[in-house]
Amino acid sequence: MRANHLDNAFLMSVWKCCPEGWRPFQESCYYFSDDQMPWNESQQKCSGMGSQLVVINTEAEQEIQMKYRQNGINLYIGLQAQEAGQWRWADQTPYNVTAAFWRPGEPSDDPNELCVVIHHKTENLQNWNDVPCTTRSSRICETAAETL
Repeated sequence: MRANHLDNAFLMSVWKCCPEGWRPFQESCYYFSDDQMPWNESQQKCSGMGSQLVVINTEAEQEIQMKYRQNGINLYIGLQAQEAGQWRWADQTPYNVTAAFWRPGEPSDDPNELCVVIHHKTENLQNWNDVPCTTRSSRICETAAETL
């Protein structure tokens, strides 16, 4: 009976793994790129890796992006607007304004700035900046951690 209890305890513990070069956090894995390209190409690169540009839903998730980001590099996230002020996430989940981490004065609602980066010069959580989608930036890809 004791062995059966231990077997059940072992089965209850689930291991989460990320691909090599990815960073784990909660139920997801994150990839921070070194190369720079426009937003659409960044999303395609993430898609080709079985992921998407990161969708940031919580303060904890925003904090982990700050921890792992590279200094001096803007990083695309999966937030884009079809027109100024009409934001949506790359995975089509609703945009939650209360979970937004915009820099002061952002988003600017400039019709030419429809994509979002984590701005490299901001050390606090309010560091999102809307930029033209043709801006060459690095990216953060996100995928679900694999259960073993």
